[in-house]
Order: sequence, then C-alpha cells, then structure tokens
Amino acid sequence: MTQQKIRVLVAKPGLDGHDRGAKLVARILRDAGMEVIYSGLRQTPEMIAETVLQEDVDVVGLSILSGAHLELFPAIMERLREKGLNPIVVAGGIIPEEDIPSLQQMGIKSIFGPGSSTGEIVDYIRDAVAAKQG
Repeated sequence: MTQQKIRVLVAKPGLDGHDRGAKLVARILRDAGMEVIYSGLRQTPEMIAETVLQEDVDVVGLSILSGAHLELFPAIMERLREKGLNPIVVAGGIIPEEDIPSLQQMGIKSIFGPGSSTGEIVDYIRDAVAAKQG
C-alpha cells in the first residue's frame, strides 16, 4: 500500500509583493516529499479557496508580510467554509504575537514566524495531516 503524498497550497493573499520566504517554504516542503502548489502573488480569498477546491489540497499555508492578516485571513476561512472545504490552514510571515489567539480562534491551526525552523514546519504538517486522517 503506497501512502498518498501530502498536498499543500502555499498562497500569498493580498497585495504583499514579497514571496522569497513563501518560495523557500514551498521548496522545503517539496524536498520533504510533499506535493506543493504555489499560488503566486496577489491572491484574493476567493482565488485561494477556488485553488483549494480545484487542487484538493490537505494543507493551506498562507504567507503574509503586509500586516493585513486580520482582514484577509477571516475572509479566506469564510470562503473555504462556504465551499464546504476543511483543509488544515497554517500561516507564516510577520504576525504580531497578540494577533495569534484571534487567528487560532478563526481556525488557523499554527503560526510560523521569523526564526521558525524548516524542520518544525515539515513536522507540524506531517503530524497534523496524520492526526486528521486518524
């Protein structure tokens, strides 16, 4: 029995034009054996949710540096729910510590800020997908 690869969408919501970190994370996840789809820059919540639907991903990684996470992330989570989708959603980038509880309350499972190790991200995703598949 072959185990199916974990499918991850790495998405850049909003007007943030910096994607070096997102591309690095995408490469690390790919090197760890996951199938990775990179959305490209300036994705709307609707575009992200539609990609999740079309690509049937297990995990969505949202990368944000613009500070618009409290506006964009709730809209993304709402679009996912509207489409009946329930992927594991994680986020990374510049997110103030005081905003993390609100993000977790809306369904963002984990936040990876600057200094998070690549191993920590890979391990979290593997563990979260395994737990969900139960």
